[in-house]
Amino acid sequence: MNTNPETCRNQNFGACFLVVTDPRPWGAQGYVQIIGSNDRPGGLAYYRARWEEIELIGAAEWIAASLAGETDEY
Repeated sequence: MNTNPETCRNQNFGACFLVVTDPRPWGAQGYVQIIGSNDRPGGLAYYRARWEEIELIGAAEWIAASLAGETDEY
């Protein structure tokens, strides 16, 4: 799911890709991946979103960094 930046109660999560771990009648619990600093890896930030804060994406596909010699054209 994607958190809608216009309706999200916590703007730190606005327009983030929310991985839903627990759908609920009132909305969904899940997490977003956060970036770290140059010397420390990021982690997960957990969030409880109401249905009016999120939009269904359906399915998403993770694409790792491109291989050497390949273009980034999709």
